[in-house]
Amino acid sequence: MSEKNSKTLFQTLWNSADILRSKMDANEYKNYLLGLVFYKYLSDTMLYHAAELLEEKPTDLTEAQQIYSKAFQDADLKEDLIGELKYDYSYDLEPDLTFTALVESVNRGEFQLEDLAQGFRNIEQSDELFENLFEDVDLYSKKLGATPQKQNQTISEVMTELDTMDIAHEGDALGDAYEYLIGQFASESGKKAGEFYTPQAISNLMTHIVLAGKENQKGFSVYDPAMGSGSLLLNAKKISNEPGTISYYGQELNTSTYNLARMNMILHGVDIANQHLNNGDTLDEDWPKDEPTNFEAVLMNPPYSAKWSAADGFKHDARFSKYGALAPKSKADFAFLLHGYYHLKDSGVMAIVLPHGVLFRGAAEGKIRKVLLENGAIDTVIGLPANIFFNTSIPTTVIVLKKDRANRDVLFIDASNDFTKGKNQNVLEERHIEAILKAYRERENVEKYAYLADFDEIVENDFNLNIPRYVDTFEEEEPISLAEVAEESAEIERELAEAKMELAQMAQGLTGLTAEAQQELDQFMRVLNGEEMQGGVRHE
Repeated sequence: MSEKNSKTLFQTLWNSADILRSKMDANEYKNYLLGLVFYKYLSDTMLYHAAELLEEKPTDLTEAQQIYSKAFQDADLKEDLIGELKYDYSYDLEPDLTFTALVESVNRGEFQLEDLAQGFRNIEQSDELFENLFEDVDLYSKKLGATPQKQNQTISEVMTELDTMDIAHEGDALGDAYEYLIGQFASESGKKAGEFYTPQAISNLMTHIVLAGKENQKGFSVYDPAMGSGSLLLNAKKISNEPGTISYYGQELNTSTYNLARMNMILHGVDIANQHLNNGDTLDEDWPKDEPTNFEAVLMNPPYSAKWSAADGFKHDARFSKYGALAPKSKADFAFLLHGYYHLKDSGVMAIVLPHGVLFRGAAEGKIRKVLLENGAIDTVIGLPANIFFNTSIPTTVIVLKKDRANRDVLFIDASNDFTKGKNQNVLEERHIEAILKAYRERENVEKYAYLADFDEIVENDFNLNIPRYVDTFEEEEPISLAEVAEESAEIERELAEAKMELAQMAQGLTGLTAEAQQELDQFMRVLNGEEMQGGVRHE
């Protein structure tokens, strides 16, 4: 797809958002827009596939709709067609409930919200894959309009705008556009964005790390226990040379966000057999248990310093029992890390984003960190710039963990100053990411940027991994020349004297002043000539 068409697609999606933006905040209207885009995608895809099954070649969606509607008038043909669609896609829609048909009813002034709601229900009831997928799209919300007519009008406008896209033919571009929308919503949602979005640059960096050397591997498995919208997982598809064989495992606590991830997977063309997603509390109950439980890669951007129960029962949980302590109730950071690490294959790589506190905090966290380091689990610590996430301005770190390592050294990379300042967030650009990846691959000391610490040095530092202990980024100030300072001072004095002279000449040229104005001018001239009033006494 051309860059021009891609921009048009993005613009159309954003124009649709404009219709809703004035009525509710981004965290709410994203559910409407993303839900409707997904419904159109399912409808358009089905219409074209139905025409293909009928051995027809429509030039556009209107023609595909006509072919589909005509087939339904033949009872035998209809039954066979529905059977084929169900087998291939696990869903079907009646001709009058397709997105195309509903927009036609809008144009005739006959559209009813209940028809769209019925379409949603038909999709949801067609297969477990789609169960409750549209539950966050409240078509009868007062926020859409105070009356049923206003609600109808708002949804009609959004659908009409979206109808300008033939998204079934956009391929990967639609998935990219969906990611673009999610990113825009994250930007507008502020702190709430942390629930569902990891910036693409960070996703890109982490995914390159966990896939390094395995780009050609078939059957690669990747797991994100706090997957949000699934964007971090889906980056594996962009980097792998065998994307169709990747198995995606993900869990998400928030049901709305979980539904968003399900839609995102389908829109990115991930085969149903390769999706293994769960709606649940990652720390409360381990998952997965019944399927493959160890993965080639673990990617995580969990909620930072979240609260959790830290109940005594977890001391006997296989995920946490080897470390002599539980993550504190007020900071679940290490609980998330240990959960992910538990599910990593011996040959796998894990990358997790966490606040810097995990590198140096003591007590229970210090005990856990010590055991991890003694086991050689922590491979690399990467310091990221501040203000690169939508939900926090604090600097963060990517920790890379591995199993079955030959030694226990730790590579430190300080990329905290490598960013481009954006409008709202700092941005990691491609050159910044490549510099980090180069240092990660080469695993050598780079002055003021990277340092490979052996285990003895880690022990000497009492297992404290605070990056400045290892990477010295101190910059000495250039020596100051007193002669240059004196010259600059003299130049300033000369410029000041010239400015005073010009002001005095201008003031003397003023005539016809009132007594009050003359008094103010006289006072100004005294100050200009170096006279001051201090403590009621004039000093000259």
